[in-house]
Amino acid sequence: MEDALNSLITPNTKAEFLKYYRDNKPLVTHNLTGSVSELTELPFLNSIEDLLDFWPKSVDCYMPGIADEVNSITTTTKNARELFKEGRGLIFNDADTESQVLSQWIHEIITELGLSTLTYGRSLLYAIPKGFGTDPHFDQNINFVYQIKGTKKWWVATNNHVENPMTRHTIGAEIDPELASYTKAMPDSFPSGAAEFTLRPGSFLFVPRGAWHTTEASDEEADEDTLSISFTFTAPTWIDLLTAALRGRLAQSSQWRETANFVNDKELYPEACEKFNSLIKELACDIPNWRAEDILGVTEMKN
Repeated sequence: MEDALNSLITPNTKAEFLKYYRDNKPLVTHNLTGSVSELTELPFLNSIEDLLDFWPKSVDCYMPGIADEVNSITTTTKNARELFKEGRGLIFNDADTESQVLSQWIHEIITELGLSTLTYGRSLLYAIPKGFGTDPHFDQNINFVYQIKGTKKWWVATNNHVENPMTRHTIGAEIDPELASYTKAMPDSFPSGAAEFTLRPGSFLFVPRGAWHTTEASDEEADEDTLSISFTFTAPTWIDLLTAALRGRLAQSSQWRETANFVNDKELYPEACEKFNSLIKELACDIPNWRAEDILGVTEMKN
């Protein structure tokens, strides 16, 4: 599949989409047909029953309480069928490993967005029973959502609690320790001022990294379960690119490769600090000579 990104964002141009992308604002499009035919023609996406019949792996299923992957179990497709009837949402992880078409869409979007070669891209299928949804949360990744079956309402709100999170968080769940180190207190309820989007078959929604969002499978006119596909991309931060290049550079030094001895020995701790400080000073003298082009030359494909 070529131009996978353009197939989802049409009638918007890539330049128009990038305005939303850069500003971390959601973008919705509707009535996609021919441009996404490769997706809609996949036999296992004809219905939720067809998907369950086809699926060769385990399925994640929401448990009572918080309706989110943070509160889920991994089970068989047989059990998933029964749990779905009870109102539990289902997640089919890494669908791209079961479909060359989905795998190619992942690759194309990474390429068209110019994301790092270190990006972790994958596709997930969400089956949500009518009347149910997913609880408020934000993700550390970039999300492209295409609605296949049924109608699903989305609410997307700006995240004023943490900018550029590196870990996802669900309201009501325990906060990740690293995330807690650089964020304010998390809210107890979904933030106000959210934009509301109604996705029907043929709709696409771009959900920015870090944006609060929650969903509900509902429609006043149709009482139908929902099926959607999410292409998600966990792209490296500047931290990741620097540390990847830094490790590669330091690995060339036998001194940096030494065992970090005595760091928890009361008597020999000063020796450990002296050694470590000498290495840090040497690195400090080297870093002013580093250039972005040099680092990207290590982590990215050569142009």
